[in-house]
Amino acid sequence: MPEFRMIDVGGVRLRAAVEGTGPLVVMVHGFPESWYSWRHQIGPIAAAGFTAAAIDVRGYGGSDRPPQVADYAMNHMVADVTGVVDALSPGAPAVILGHDWGAPIVWNTALIRPDRIRAVGALSVPYLGPAPKPFNHIFDEVFTKKNRFFYQAYFQKEGVAEAEAEGDVRTFLRKFLYAISGDAPVGSWPTDKTTADPLLKGLIDPEPFPAWLTPADLDYYVGEFERSGLRGPINRYRNHEADFAYLQDFRERKIEQPALFISGTRDPAYNMLGGRDPMEVMRTFVPNLQVAELLEGCGHWTQQERPDEVNARLIPWLKSL
Repeated sequence: MPEFRMIDVGGVRLRAAVEGTGPLVVMVHGFPESWYSWRHQIGPIAAAGFTAAAIDVRGYGGSDRPPQVADYAMNHMVADVTGVVDALSPGAPAVILGHDWGAPIVWNTALIRPDRIRAVGALSVPYLGPAPKPFNHIFDEVFTKKNRFFYQAYFQKEGVAEAEAEGDVRTFLRKFLYAISGDAPVGSWPTDKTTADPLLKGLIDPEPFPAWLTPADLDYYVGEFERSGLRGPINRYRNHEADFAYLQDFRERKIEQPALFISGTRDPAYNMLGGRDPMEVMRTFVPNLQVAELLEGCGHWTQQERPDEVNARLIPWLKSL
């Protein structure tokens, strides 16, 4: 097991699972996850000669949980990751890796703090450059105004999604994690729900759960969320306006560092709203994209569903830097 450390990043303390010695690699998870989402990568990264540090994002697990929606805006996320790098790698830049929400967090940290970040890797969510408008404006047009359910719209009203998820954390995790995994049948994420429907309506509770998430793994996640609650994690989704305003100052920049991107052909986050090929778009804004791969049949939980395939691409890339 890695060693747990509490890191003061200025204003909040984050828990990090740390293993190994050498150049720093920081791992940032998504929703609804934990440092534990990187359990299959920490050991191999450490064994390859690096200091592997998987954090609990603010609001999750053993990290501090500030109460306000604004506490979870992207500027704080970038400062948190940079603070971990400063604490664990003073004077030397680090590699950062992110999955799901962790992907835009690390993409933007690399964009904004190239002095502290020497390379960036992301799973699931590509970097498509500066947004034309806040994302909540986009999903309002595509979904809400047409009375179609969209999970991020459902997350906007404080307390509603938290109450549903916290009412039965185990069932919430089982249904949500399974619905967008590569193991779920096509159509497992319902497309006929209205804005009046709750998140979990129509989602399957599988039995048994796919082998990539064992009963012990699920128990760990359940324990973490029963302790920390879901308010902090869901607050991240309530900052689209603030994030858009914050990122305007960096619209003319590109992510110049060496980069890696891995997603799955069955990951709905890879090309959430359709349109141009995300890989093609990414190369415009991430010109040094060195690894760019889609794993056939893989769903959203990339490094958990396909740990061996991810590590087979990730470790050689890290060693090449």
